[in-house]
Amino acid sequence: QVQLVESGGGLVQAGGSLRLSCAASGRTFSWYTMGWFRQAPGKEREFVAAISWSGGSTYYADSVKGRFTISRDNAKKTVYLQMNSLKPEDTAVYYCAANLYGSGRETSSDYDYWGQGTQVTVSS
Repeated sequence: QVQLVESGGGLVQAGGSLRLSCAASGRTFSWYTMGWFRQAPGKEREFVAAISWSGGSTYYADSVKGRFTISRDNAKKTVYLQMNSLKPEDTAVYYCAANLYGSGRETSSDYDYWGQGTQVTVSS
């Protein structure tokens, strides 16, 4: 069983920054591909970023490339999402997710465990 707890969301002005954290339980955290997704009101959940088990490979949605950075600290069992140059369209609930078994990374069905989400609101 894996539990994921996000933190770091909040209200920020356009152009500002936030750093989200996701703390995981489980002894084998370093084996998981970790991802961040977001869901805005009335919209489908969408992929934001993912990171391989070692941190050596990262993947981003085109909409956040160059502005967001995903990273992980396996010793702390934590994955981060640094969000810079935030835009009002980044407003959403952000979820972290763990992929224990598969090789996919950009669809919700690739992931086995999910956090409860943290709200990010970007004002214009």
